[in-house]
Amino acid sequence: MSVIRNLAIIAHVDHGKTTLVDTLFQQSGVFRDNQRVQERAMDSGELEQERGITILAKCTSLDWRGNRLNIVDTPGHADFGGEVERILSMVDGVLILVDASEGPMPQTKFVTAKALRLGLRPIVVINKADKPDQRVDAVYEEVFDLFVALEAKNDQLDFPVLYASAKEGWAVRSMDDERKSLEPLFEEIVKYVPKAEGDVGAPFSMLVTTLESDPYLGRILTGRILSGTLQQNMPVKVLSREGKVLEKGRLTKILAFRGLERVPVTSAQAGDIIAVAGLENATVADTICDEAVMDPIPAQPIDPPTLSMTFAVNDSPFAGREGKKVTSRMIRDRLMKEAESNVSISVSETENKDAYEVAGRGELQLGVLIETMRREGFELSIGRPRVLYQEDDNGKRLEPVEEVQVDVDEEFSGVVVEKIGLRKGEMIDIRSSGGGKTRLTFLAPSRGLIGYQGEFLSDTRGTGIMSRIFHSYQPYKGPIGGRRNGVLICNGTGSIVAYALFNLEDRGIMFVEPGMAAYEGMIIGEHNRENDLVVNPLKGKQLTNVRASGKDEAVRLTTPRTMTLEQAVAYIEEDEMVEVTPESIRLRKMHLDPNVRKRLDRSKEE
Repeated sequence: MSVIRNLAIIAHVDHGKTTLVDTLFQQSGVFRDNQRVQERAMDSGELEQERGITILAKCTSLDWRGNRLNIVDTPGHADFGGEVERILSMVDGVLILVDASEGPMPQTKFVTAKALRLGLRPIVVINKADKPDQRVDAVYEEVFDLFVALEAKNDQLDFPVLYASAKEGWAVRSMDDERKSLEPLFEEIVKYVPKAEGDVGAPFSMLVTTLESDPYLGRILTGRILSGTLQQNMPVKVLSREGKVLEKGRLTKILAFRGLERVPVTSAQAGDIIAVAGLENATVADTICDEAVMDPIPAQPIDPPTLSMTFAVNDSPFAGREGKKVTSRMIRDRLMKEAESNVSISVSETENKDAYEVAGRGELQLGVLIETMRREGFELSIGRPRVLYQEDDNGKRLEPVEEVQVDVDEEFSGVVVEKIGLRKGEMIDIRSSGGGKTRLTFLAPSRGLIGYQGEFLSDTRGTGIMSRIFHSYQPYKGPIGGRRNGVLICNGTGSIVAYALFNLEDRGIMFVEPGMAAYEGMIIGEHNRENDLVVNPLKGKQLTNVRASGKDEAVRLTTPRTMTLEQAVAYIEEDEMVEVTPESIRLRKMHLDPNVRKRLDRSKEE
């Protein structure tokens, strides 16, 4: 029987983690030589492939010389940290992948800190060592310094290091070694990752770490068997984190991971990572166990959500034109399903029965949820993101603060320091990272960073890299200025006319094009001044029977500013919303009627 070894791969976004897993598959024989495999097979979700990030943790398995390696590909983005914490409780070792030129980044630090705290011994792989701008020795020192800063124990500091190119399919212990294959990496995994152990003779118990739904099997619960042996159709019970019995039932299906697929098996033993089906109420952090077990397996506490948004029914005049799923019941059911499988998201009802408050880790996580829902045919109205405050023992307000690491060309460092300073950020470190680049580290309140990404890319001409990670709750930093400009608001419903836009161009930047449909209260552009302005983009040119040379030339319009979903959500103010449908993203005022807006403005002034 194969020796089971469970390990997780930790890496920052785009450091080559998923590519490495693909190459491990190929060299271990999971794929036949003639088998066509899509690149980045582990990033199977449509959004994951588009954005080049891992959102959901996935488990896979490969055999190498009598060892079955269960490999978990973890999310590298801090917004999906709810996944990370649970995954690490399933494994006995971690592979830390670091870019040979960028070095350890904040997301690497985020997951590595959690792995070291759990006592896992790391294997460090410095990837992309074939790049011309590699600096492997300096990166090795940075990794060591990071481990020291994260209070790694002595045995964790004595880590093996390999230099690799996942793309070219080689790993070496020294840069002078012959670059043949990933065999040195396989050898280090077998040497350093302990065998998966568990008391086979004890009653069966396993902790649920991920949950997904299947149209045929129902709830599929994945986890590692801590003790005992599991047989198909065996009677089990489910214990909550507090030890309360939630349900009793039988496991109708046991699925083991083999390559990229889940294969039905009749039994599984302590140490293996498996998926089971047949239970109705069990969820993440619950314990599935034998009738004889009385105590639940301790589950990792999960970092609290730091950001919330309002998800409401789309009540614009265009509601229902582009999406099939528009009712509050459909939206509620979809959000509750998401909260059930994603423990870092919470959903609560608001006073308005047609709106729900959705709290999560960050803009990216909630943005991915909105994008997923619109692709499923939902129409929604999304409110401005708000940070979630806490109170200390003395009743003082605390707010979430993030550690922000910025890599920019030296010429842009001044403007970045100034802009983050305006957002109440404090610089805690500045250093040259070579090649004319500077690395700046700040502690900044989360609310000040909402919407800053787009401005940051403009300020650095698209060359800057910004990484953010939740740091801590700290005392409230005081008011932060919002968007300086007002907006241009449409005064009626109809098709936008080129001639009208041409006459409005000196008023501000447009978000719309001729021919697009618009309605009263919809935001069509950004005003040059601080106040909002109601305009008429629907007005056509008055026809006369007088013709003059040069009068009827086609109008030339400036290219409008188009926004991605995340940019639109970050752009809006408290009294504005983003209308999201499967085909469109529109900005609008919360109250479409101008008389209602005036009345509310007056009551605020009083």
